[in-house]
Amino acid sequence: MIKRYLLAAAFAALLMPAVHAQPKTTRIVVSFTSGGPVDAVARTLSEPLGKELGRTVIIDNKPGANGAIGAVDVMKSAPDGSTLWFTSVGAAAINSSLYEKLPYDMQRDFVPVSLVVNNVELLVAQQGNPARDAAEFVAATKKQAEPTPMGSSGTGSIPHLAIEQLADSSGAKLLHVPYKGAAPAITDLMGGQISGFFGDVPGLLGHLQGGRLKALGVASVKRHPSLPDVKTLEEQGIRGVDTNNWYALFAPAKTPPETVAAINKALRSTLADPAVREKLLKTGTEPVGSTPQELAAIQKRDTEKWAKLIRAKNIRAE
Repeated sequence: MIKRYLLAAAFAALLMPAVHAQPKTTRIVVSFTSGGPVDAVARTLSEPLGKELGRTVIIDNKPGANGAIGAVDVMKSAPDGSTLWFTSVGAAAINSSLYEKLPYDMQRDFVPVSLVVNNVELLVAQQGNPARDAAEFVAATKKQAEPTPMGSSGTGSIPHLAIEQLADSSGAKLLHVPYKGAAPAITDLMGGQISGFFGDVPGLLGHLQGGRLKALGVASVKRHPSLPDVKTLEEQGIRGVDTNNWYALFAPAKTPPETVAAINKALRSTLADPAVREKLLKTGTEPVGSTPQELAAIQKRDTEKWAKLIRAKNIRAE
């Protein structure tokens, strides 16, 4: 009897670490280069999130293939909370419609953890453009013999889709000019090679504050807290431009629900920290947070919304 008891106790002791062990670090894979807006949000959150989780949070940049490289890295990782994927709406809700084949599937390979921030799109023009707002910009395009060139950060990007929505909803005569990223598009906008650009507020705020660009309208249901005097497109009579380049956190499939819940709680506590909120808002991004179920609903809704537009316009990744 004693021998049997000792064997059972020894077996239980062997199992204890596997059942109760928690990862000492959490690696957050960011599908974009260091120094970009998604990376900046991740690094703002890493230290306070680590304190909430009681472990070290490491940011690991895995850019490339429109987010697919980072996605594949995470989906092959252990589903124990030690590796998470931080990405924007593009890789999570747009890529499946842009590409015939993807090496990952959002429903099969990931579970939602939480929405993190919202980034609405802003229509901007160079300072010398006579249009004072989006309504005047649209009216001017209709008077031109040729379509007005508008740049985007790439085919199928949120800025590109915003251009398509603007053309459909307002009748504006627009020519889409894709760039490899927002930076070269903004440079050409300031140089006069293109006439307009949709971009995330965080990436444009410095140019607006420096007087290099002018804001014409916010593509959101409400005004942006960093730009309270800039009217929404809807306020200007332009309806149907509904863009939000949200960033969110996902975990590998089969991550236990209790692990997802613990990370979600820690993240939402981090986003509620006044110092963290102030830092994010100062850059022009809006901290939000959500339940895993709310993120799943948002991801499903936006996947369907953008798929419909992409099919209608026959847009394909280049």
